[in-house]
Amino acid sequence: MPVSLLERVALVTGAGRGVGRSIAMDLAAHGAKVIVNDLGGTLDGEDEDISVAESVVREIEEAGGTAAANTGDVTSYEDAYNMIKQAIDTWGRLDILVSNAGILRDRALHNLPEADWLKVLAVHLNGGYNLLHHAWPVFRQQHYGRVILTTSNSGFLGNFGQSNYAAAKAGLIGLMNVAKLEGDKYNVMVNCLNPGAATRMTTSVREVSAEQKAAMSPDLVAPAVTYMASDSCETSGMIITAASGSFGRAAIVQNERVAIPDATADDVEAHWDKITGLDNSEVWWSVRETRAAFEAKKQE
Repeated sequence: MPVSLLERVALVTGAGRGVGRSIAMDLAAHGAKVIVNDLGGTLDGEDEDISVAESVVREIEEAGGTAAANTGDVTSYEDAYNMIKQAIDTWGRLDILVSNAGILRDRALHNLPEADWLKVLAVHLNGGYNLLHHAWPVFRQQHYGRVILTTSNSGFLGNFGQSNYAAAKAGLIGLMNVAKLEGDKYNVMVNCLNPGAATRMTTSVREVSAEQKAAMSPDLVAPAVTYMASDSCETSGMIITAASGSFGRAAIVQNERVAIPDATADDVEAHWDKITGLDNSEVWWSVRETRAAFEAKKQE
């Protein structure tokens, strides 16, 4: 059966440009009613422009879809609440939350001002919390929700000059890992999107040719989100990579621990290759599961 979002209501933040815009357009094309949120600011989070969100709403409507603009600031606890409220006041419900708003303020760590550290975390990480916190009671009550948090390779691999951005994106993975557990019995699926696309943000970091821009269109990322936002998706707690028409999963793994009774630093050094090797690695669902596996291993 084709993926359908008919009768579903979505909120997409950072939806005025790039990946967010493509996501909003694709959700609407599959039948969702969409709150298009974008502050309309510069790449570093300054200024505001209401026309950015409104232009995407017009595109959706011209294509036969349904949408409404929102220019709230995800760093504001109150604005985040009002985004959820707008969806419910306008269409009676909220089913899908895509936390995608983001900015960049790149500096090498020794040159990074505290204000730039705090601002980037406020948009990406605090913004994700603000939205999820206010949407959560709605999802619990209706026993349904689909949440997608936009992370980045920077979050689990790092990228020079992006300590603030990387920390925020890694934080969203942690937020997902807790929300997947708390949402499990309420049919709330929470996943992370790790996109690769030529956008205003990514092309500010490195030069991209016209050919590369076409091959890395954000439109090629959106289908992964549309699926994760649908009833069909019953997967939670995953990091899904989408770039240039290819899709995959990234994961944090735990290898088979090395038992060294009464270990000294010299013992650790002697076993270092085995300690750091990834043979027999597994992906765990929760801290509780890893503890149980560790206790079982000790009994062997």
